[in-house]
Amino acid sequence: MAPRITLNLTADGELEIWLNPEGRDVLVKELQGLSERNDHFHFGPSPSGEVEVSSRAYRPDDKLLEYGKVLFRPDGWDAEHYPHVMGQSTR
Repeated sequence: MAPRITLNLTADGELEIWLNPEGRDVLVKELQGLSERNDHFHFGPSPSGEVEVSSRAYRPDDKLLEYGKVLFRPDGWDAEHYPHVMGQSTR
């Protein structure tokens, strides 16, 4: 089967990522390829993103997220450029 990845926000604002096995493999490969030299990838409908996402919602009240970016930020980078994110978690 072709990879299928659907990103949406539910009516309550919760992020959901729906994946078939091939979509999972694509996403994991891209995540594992992130490094300080290759620090991001894009989600988007074909042909705009390195990771293609579906534009077909699972439920009628879902808000599809058709474009996005995953950013790899090591602690050293964040400590230098965004130190406020290095504080204690609020969760």
